Amino acid sequence: MPIRYKIIALLLIISILPSIGLGSLISLAVDKIIEKQVTEHTLQLLGQANKSLESYVENMQDISYFISMNPQVIDFLQHDVNQEGNHQYDIEQFLQALTTVNPEIAGILIINQKGNYISNELYPRDIHSLIEEEWYRAAVENNGIFKIIGHPAGRSVKSHANYLNSELVSGVRAIIEPERQTVTGVILIDLKLRAISEVIQDVRLGKSGYLMVIDDEGEAIYSPQVSLVNEIKASWFENDSSGSFTKSIDGDNIQFIYRKLPFSNWTTIGVFPTNESVIEVQQINFYVISFLFIVCAFGIGASYYLSHSMTRPINQLNAFMNQVESGDLSIRYKGNRADEIGRLGTSFNTMLTKINDLISLIEIQGRQKRDAELQTLQSQIKPHFLYNTLETISWMAQKKAAMDVSEVVDSLSQLFRIGLSKGKDIIPLEKEIEHVESYLKIQKARYQDKLNYRISINSRLIHIPVIKLVLQPIVENAIYHGIKERRGPGTILIAAEEQEGKLVLFVQDDGVGIPEERLSKIRENLAIDFNSLEETKDNTKIGYGIMNVQARIKLTNGDAFGLSIESAQGKGTLVKVLLPLNPNYELQWG
Repeated sequence: MPIRYKIIALLLIISILPSIGLGSLISLAVDKIIEKQVTEHTLQLLGQANKSLESYVENMQDISYFISMNPQVIDFLQHDVNQEGNHQYDIEQFLQALTTVNPEIAGILIINQKGNYISNELYPRDIHSLIEEEWYRAAVENNGIFKIIGHPAGRSVKSHANYLNSELVSGVRAIIEPERQTVTGVILIDLKLRAISEVIQDVRLGKSGYLMVIDDEGEAIYSPQVSLVNEIKASWFENDSSGSFTKSIDGDNIQFIYRKLPFSNWTTIGVFPTNESVIEVQQINFYVISFLFIVCAFGIGASYYLSHSMTRPINQLNAFMNQVESGDLSIRYKGNRADEIGRLGTSFNTMLTKINDLISLIEIQGRQKRDAELQTLQSQIKPHFLYNTLETISWMAQKKAAMDVSEVVDSLSQLFRIGLSKGKDIIPLEKEIEHVESYLKIQKARYQDKLNYRISINSRLIHIPVIKLVLQPIVENAIYHGIKERRGPGTILIAAEEQEGKLVLFVQDDGVGIPEERLSKIRENLAIDFNSLEETKDNTKIGYGIMNVQARIKLTNGDAFGLSIESAQGKGTLVKVLLPLNPNYELQWG
């Protein structure tokens, strides 16, 4: 079926089906929207309530840190309270001042590891040692981090104000001695529950909905006296930090909307019956159905016009494409449309231009490749004969006990062997290191104590395939432009590391460095586009070898890889070679 008729059929179906199906779904859609709005509004209320609750919890934490930094408290925790230098009265006054400034705090108790305590409002009920209490062990196990432990059930600590356990929320923190990392004591802080209830008790959800707070075990931190649910399980709220769900409880559908407090692991929950959601569906149904009938009538006429306006330029582009398939790359789309079809025509023209450019580039690269192959064939001067000759010279030098000459000849032989590498461009990193080390041995024989070098390569990197002859031109520059020009002996360091999933080779010297103006010019030339059809005429000013290395790396691996140079006059130069750690080319070393 032609696309024109498909568009007509599609537009007619889109016009008719909504009038049939959407009417029956409109009530559900409105319910969903209103439910979403109620959920979002409730989550906003929960977020505001959580901010207030978190501020109280964070204030308790700040108070614990403030107390732990008091010099007198530190002295009390590290020594006995009755020893000279400890001032129990001063500490009690200090704690009293904190509870006065923070009226939501019911009491503070400080206990050291010997069981001695100081408090402004709290005291033990019996002679039972407080360090054996569950809250003390919980603080020690939390390793110096403030922890909310909920209602203080079953502890042997009582308040002068006779607060019930259900009227308090406790937090504890162990104090760690910094040098030995040992616990010197614990701070216990009781928060009045009314501070929490004042935040959320006046929030109403519908007619009978309310907010409540539970801890990570499902125990109620705050719940109104009259509640819709007798028992709430913590497992209901384990999946996400916020959300909503509905459960049937005692025949009623109850909706729960919750948001967790990240610091205290509490969960604030909005609870309300689902039948209290506001529903205003009838008037919306009337307007929507009327609108759908109008759309149906309008769609019949519009479908014919739209299908014609859309398919005509598409057919034109199809005809152009047929001409391109026959080999005519000079054809171009001509039109002034600003829609997607117009942009498609512009992209069609751009594609043909790029194809022409690519064909030209391939022709140029083909000629360059043939020239390079010819130069390679001309430069190969019987390498096996050269190796044999060098080995003969080495054998003759050894026979005459000229070991230094033999070592230089062996290094030169290894240099040629790896450099030629049977015409292959990819070798293991180990062979590349052997090649540059052979070159350094030859230069060492020439410069003696003037030149020193160190090579540090991780053994797990030596089998990584790399482009050959990457390091030798860089080392050559380091010797002739760095070490040679400095006074006294110099050192070249060659290293390889893995950084962020890439292989990084380092060549560092402590030579004379590079002047800032010349360094800028080098970096500018290294940043040229080697894929460009135009050649840069200024490359030879920074050395053919370096530019050759940069070009081969970028053309083989992409612009994300290559050389970078850092240098300071009088201090030396560092060249980094960035290569792929897992290249997509095969190792060509046999």
